[in-house]
Amino acid sequence: MVVLGLVTTKRGDLESKDALKRRIEEASKYVDADQLCLSPQCGFSSTVDGNALTYDQQVAKLRLIVETAHEVWG
Repeated sequence: MVVLGLVTTKRGDLESKDALKRRIEEASKYVDADQLCLSPQCGFSSTVDGNALTYDQQVAKLRLIVETAHEVWG
């Protein structure tokens, strides 16, 4: 399995679902798509003080990951 950490946990702005799909498609040129996973790049608290994201921003990023994965892999 190859985990693609394409969603940043450092900033609150939401990535484009289309951009994520394009990057997954690009990765599938090198690894079978069934062996790919989508995730945040790291945890939401990667420093002792955490990252400057609100709870709602964190939820939105996780929702984006789930929705994108569902659309790509079913």
